[in-house]
Amino acid sequence: MLAGRIECVVLGASAGGIEALGVLLPALPAGLDVALLVVLHLPRDRPSLLVEIFERRCALRVREAQDKEPITAGTVYFAPPDYHMLVENDRRIALSEDEPVLYSRPSIDVLFESAAEVYRERLLGVILTGASEDGTAGLHAVQRCGGMTVVQSPDSARVPLMVVSALRRNPAACVLPLEDIGRLLCSLAQAPRAPGNADCEGG
Repeated sequence: MLAGRIECVVLGASAGGIEALGVLLPALPAGLDVALLVVLHLPRDRPSLLVEIFERRCALRVREAQDKEPITAGTVYFAPPDYHMLVENDRRIALSEDEPVLYSRPSIDVLFESAAEVYRERLLGVILTGASEDGTAGLHAVQRCGGMTVVQSPDSARVPLMVVSALRRNPAACVLPLEDIGRLLCSLAQAPRAPGNADCEGG
C-alpha cells in the first residue's frame, strides 16, 4: 500500500481550458476527499461564469474563491477574475491584487508556488491546455517540494503551448490525455498517495 496521500490538487489552464475542465470536473465523485484549486485565464473586466457552468454538472461543491476562507476537501475553488489566488500557511485562501505575472492575474504560477510550500508532497499539480507559459515555473515548484506533477499530453490539448512549455522545464512530469488525468483524480478517492510520480503511467 502506498504511503502518504494527496490532500490538494491545483489545476491551471488557459485557451481551451473550459472544455478540458468540462471533461475532468464532472467525472469526479462526490466522495473525493481532496480540495481542487483552479486558475483559468479569463477576461479581467467581466464576471466569471465558471461556477454557473460547472455547479450543475459536478458532484463536488463548486465555489468562486473568497479571501481568507478555509480550504475544505470535496470542493472546487475557482480563482475570481483579476485576483491572484494563493494558499496561506494555515490552509486558507488568500486573494491578491499584486501585479500580473506573465500578463495574467490570476496567475497559475502564483497559485502553484504558494500551494507547493504549504502542501509539499501532498500536492498534485496539473497543467492543461493553453497559449501561455504561465504554470511552467509553478509546476517546477510543485516538483521541487515533493509533489506530483501531471501535464496534459500535447496532442490532446486544444492549444499545446502551455503544456509544451511545462514539459520542457519539467521533463519528469507525467504526460497523460484528459481521460487518464480524470481517472488519476478519481483514484484519489480510493487509495492513499505516495510522494513523487512513481505510480503515474504515460508518455
